[in-house]
Amino acid sequence: MRFEQIQQKAASAWSEFTDPGRPRILVGTGTCGRAAGAGEVLQAIRSHAPQAGLEARVYEVGCLGLCYAEPLVELSGPGLPRVLYGGLAPEDVPGLLRDYYEHGDLRPDLALAVMEGDSLEGIPTFKDHPMMAGQVRIVLRNCGLIDPGNIDHYIARGGYAGLARALAMAPQQVIEEVKRSGLRGRGGAGFPTGRKWEFCRNSPGDRKYLICNADEGDPGAFMDRAVLESDPHSVIEGMAIAAYAIGAGEGYVYVRAEYPLAVQRLQEAVRKANEYGLTGDDALGSGFRFHVRLKQGAGAFVCGEETALLASLEGKRGMPRPRPPFPAQKGLYGRPTNINNVETLANVPVILSRGSGWFAAHGTEASRGTKTFALAGKIVRTGLIEVPLGISLQKIVFGIGGGIPEEKRIKAVQTGGPSGGCIPAELLRMPVDYERLTEAGSIMGSGGMVVMDEDTCMVDIARYFVEFTQSESCGKCAPCRLGTKHMFGILTRISSGEGRPQDIELLEEIAEAVKLGSLCGLGQTAPNPVLTTIRYFREEYETHIHDKKCLSGVCKQLVTFQVNEQKCKMCNVCKENCPANTIEGERKKTPYKIVQSGCTKCGICFDACPFGAIEVV
Repeated sequence: MRFEQIQQKAASAWSEFTDPGRPRILVGTGTCGRAAGAGEVLQAIRSHAPQAGLEARVYEVGCLGLCYAEPLVELSGPGLPRVLYGGLAPEDVPGLLRDYYEHGDLRPDLALAVMEGDSLEGIPTFKDHPMMAGQVRIVLRNCGLIDPGNIDHYIARGGYAGLARALAMAPQQVIEEVKRSGLRGRGGAGFPTGRKWEFCRNSPGDRKYLICNADEGDPGAFMDRAVLESDPHSVIEGMAIAAYAIGAGEGYVYVRAEYPLAVQRLQEAVRKANEYGLTGDDALGSGFRFHVRLKQGAGAFVCGEETALLASLEGKRGMPRPRPPFPAQKGLYGRPTNINNVETLANVPVILSRGSGWFAAHGTEASRGTKTFALAGKIVRTGLIEVPLGISLQKIVFGIGGGIPEEKRIKAVQTGGPSGGCIPAELLRMPVDYERLTEAGSIMGSGGMVVMDEDTCMVDIARYFVEFTQSESCGKCAPCRLGTKHMFGILTRISSGEGRPQDIELLEEIAEAVKLGSLCGLGQTAPNPVLTTIRYFREEYETHIHDKKCLSGVCKQLVTFQVNEQKCKMCNVCKENCPANTIEGERKKTPYKIVQSGCTKCGICFDACPFGAIEVV
């Protein structure tokens, strides 16, 4: 089938999907939506709509990015605007469907945005929604707007046009187009993508491989998962273009087994791309052969590193190896191999279809395009965003993210996952690009962004991330294996009130040794949380060590819980919930008191008291 015929078929399917003459309901059923109860809402819609005589077409779509407002449902119908609703429960469904379809009541109390046209009844347009204003959606262009299991929807919105254009060009021309775009790898230090492809193409070998690294293991990061669940064909198309450019006939998606929905939708996307002749033995009749296979990883964080990933693909234990030779020279099974992550590859189809100049118009001189971030932590609007590189942290946190809950002060923003650093509040106006984040002691990484408020203990944060990298270390090289263990031990000692005056300098010394001596990126960046928290929050370390205090009240061994007698209502809740039975007092007779000698400092009484009578000293 010629590509023009494929496009015509897709246009027909899209016309049916968007037909304004029939009621339509879209339900976001990505992992974030399902965790919030989207499955139950979907079931309520499918059971109630027929009972109400509503002949509506119901579709499952992916993640729009407004994860804080899940479950998300979009309604549309004849003469009615497309309206997005959030935070729905199954019991909301009958009333919402009745009000919207029978009475034309848009229900502003439940509505988030009008998806097309102007704002109505005080409901903002989608592009003007506080979380969407300032975003530029390239990677997320289809997420939440199409049925991810329907290849026609992807094609109708411009999908595979980039591949068709690439196949009409010489491979080196494709590489030059990507180089002119300024696209840099979105999974680590930001190496130029076009140059990486060129290295692999110029490496001698009659058989080459293209690998998509979808081994997303950072705590708080979910960019790859959302793209794979919501728009899997964007990654398959990007892989096909990259494979054509470097001369590879086989490709692998190395995806985490903990992402079952992503795996399911990827498998369907690979099958459909082959069925349509977009991949396979003769892609679009061009003679280009490209087959994609899936490999499910077992969840080892170190397998996100290129050479460890290659070892895992070969059936070996996932452990890094020294470089050179680089994978572009000697990769999978000793053959030249190119590895890009999900977000990098999802950008490629747009660069080929819309042109390198269009892509390069976004971002900064050195950091072109956009970047997706997973906003998490102490922030009002958590979710998935995509912004032009060069935007400030201030605009991300307080504009798109809505600021800090309960009007508390921001303390730091951690970027780059466990290998990133903690950037203090005074640097929030810095632009987010590869170079500036590196100067601040952090990294771009895959795009995790965790916001911390005034109640966060930075010593505890450093300890948490070092514990993660220490447990995920493959143990092959001594600096990482031993260094992370010693850093974790020192941080544990400090947070337990047993810190020594020389511990800060010792931490810095070990961190620098781990950074310089480790074999792979995991070990080389593992000290970043330690170095940045010492660099920007040194006084917290000193207070822990010299004063034996945790001013944030997080390190349990350094705090005391006590009852404020003026606030105590003698309700007995604290005593009922104390697992150590160390609270004295009698209901409605005497104020309660915590016996400090037996207190385990678990904090359960603090959380349980409805009147705030338990105080942290």
